[in-house]
Amino acid sequence: MSKKRPAPEPPEPLSPLVDAHTHLDACGASDAESVAAIVDRAQAVGVGQVVTIADDLEAARFAVRAAHWDQRVYAAVALHPTRANALDDAAKGELEKLAADPRVVAVGETGLDYYWPGKLEGCADIEEQVEGFRWHIDLAKRLGKPLMIHNREADHDLLAVLLDEGAPETVIFHCFSSDANMAIACVEEGYYLSFSGTVSFKNAHELREAAKLVPEDRILVETDAPFLTPHPFRGAPNEPYCLPYTVRALAELREQDPVRLAKITTANARLVYGI
Repeated sequence: MSKKRPAPEPPEPLSPLVDAHTHLDACGASDAESVAAIVDRAQAVGVGQVVTIADDLEAARFAVRAAHWDQRVYAAVALHPTRANALDDAAKGELEKLAADPRVVAVGETGLDYYWPGKLEGCADIEEQVEGFRWHIDLAKRLGKPLMIHNREADHDLLAVLLDEGAPETVIFHCFSSDANMAIACVEEGYYLSFSGTVSFKNAHELREAAKLVPEDRILVETDAPFLTPHPFRGAPNEPYCLPYTVRALAELREQDPVRLAKITTANARLVYGI
């Protein structure tokens, strides 16, 4: 059995930065002290604010608690598309209350995931995912909050549902992983594209080409921690403190100064989330 790779060394600080999408609970946080410890490590390298994301009801409850425990933390709540089959009336009622909390800055992550149906036991089927996605779109519009999207192998259908329902004023494609054509289509609709450590992977050719095309006023950065640790640390545990690695990789790809890109993405995140 291979040993788990050790956590990456802290990067050279890069400030200011906002981690636009992370999962503090999956990073091991369970109480106010452990949340503060993770955010302290991030702040030490310039990541002063994080948005922690829910993908099920328990994670949604935790995200809101975490955002009240630490003023550097904000929350987003939703049921992940693969869990859309759990979106019954009780879940909807609780999510509506949680999403209305002033520390919740987005409805997400929601969307469509065509990779897991048929592979993951209990995964919501496509019809259930579309129905759940439509409900989350409506919730975001009713609350006047951004919609944070998870998209996996569902480009065409996802854009079609947004067009059919009428997208909220602000839409964020978290961990953008599609090609240049999808990036252009999203930008034309005024959507924001958030890039994670995957943009540093040398074999992610289509994604890396897409990242070059996104205008400065539509770009965000995230860790999606504890997943998608940037190169050269793939396979190691990810945390918000790793964000400068991704920003420097993205800046190199876009032929930009990383300090300037950090300021741009931070200004965008603060505008999008109202933080």
